[in-house]
Amino acid sequence: MPLTPLVHWAQRHEDIYLRVDLTDAQNVDVHVHEQVLQFRAQGHGAKGQNEYEFSLEFLLPVKSEVSHRSTQRQVNVILRKEQRGWWERLTLQERKPVFLVPDFDRWLDESDAEMEIREKEEKKNRLKSPRREEEGFVSLTTGILFVYNLVQFLGFSWIFVNMTVRLFIFGQDSLYDTFHTISDVMFFCQILAAVEVLNAAFGVVRTGVIPTLIQVVGRNFILFIIFGSVEEMHNQPVVFFVFYLWSAIEIFRYPFYMLGCFNTEWKTLTWLRYTIWIPLYPLGVVAEAVAVIQSIPVFDETKLFSITLPKAVGTSVSFSYVLRIYLVLMFLGLFINFRHLYKQRKRRFRTKKRKAN
Repeated sequence: MPLTPLVHWAQRHEDIYLRVDLTDAQNVDVHVHEQVLQFRAQGHGAKGQNEYEFSLEFLLPVKSEVSHRSTQRQVNVILRKEQRGWWERLTLQERKPVFLVPDFDRWLDESDAEMEIREKEEKKNRLKSPRREEEGFVSLTTGILFVYNLVQFLGFSWIFVNMTVRLFIFGQDSLYDTFHTISDVMFFCQILAAVEVLNAAFGVVRTGVIPTLIQVVGRNFILFIIFGSVEEMHNQPVVFFVFYLWSAIEIFRYPFYMLGCFNTEWKTLTWLRYTIWIPLYPLGVVAEAVAVIQSIPVFDETKLFSITLPKAVGTSVSFSYVLRIYLVLMFLGLFINFRHLYKQRKRRFRTKKRKAN
């Protein structure tokens, strides 16, 4: 009696991918009839050498043409959707079959799949670019992006080196005057960083608008509101840790983007760009949170940015309430950006691994 194999699935906007766990499969028969896929083959599966079969009734129609390829380890099946779109599930029945599991090697959510499409289109456009570009012509956009990343790299490198040297020379004393010695350059770099939101919004670079906006707005809020507007925060050691962690991330990110402007890669730099944020980014958020917490009593005392209510109410709303809400939003933003960066890292090194194989 035929047994049921383990089936992994994933999707894109136009395709369905199935991976059937059958070793040395033979006599593979795969066909689609009236939205139902029928699979039958002989091979070595979870219950040994046997005949295996299964059927799937899809959520929406698929084209009758089915492509499949057998390897020593599995059977790969690709189907085309009748209409381009994103399915909320694979099967018509809401409860998925027990033998069907996600294919995490191929799995992407809808936004990541759209990004993958854009990357493929951009790759095609690069291959179709004029011959003069292949011979060294640099487009205006590429040149501007390179200059922007170079300026940011130089700015954050100056900050990082300056703070490191001062730490070795003056020791603990350097923690208390970081704002006075570094803030001008940090103000410049963070104001300039607003360009990255515009680049993402207009599709100049391949990155999500929301994660970029969260980082730029979050940093500028800490820099201009918490540090810049409250003189009592200027001499706090937390300024040193915030600035140092920010610059430590950026001195690897911006040179990576500089090389990317010319489709060039340095493997060590690539690994650092997609790895160094794992410890530094959460530490940076914690340091920012400490700065916000330290500033709350100051805003309560000075009434800075407080909202004055009508005399009938007879009170005012302290800006510290906004800061308490912002603390919650900070860690929500940490989750969103951490998830985004992790997906980027996983996709980057998964792609490299596939190319190597």
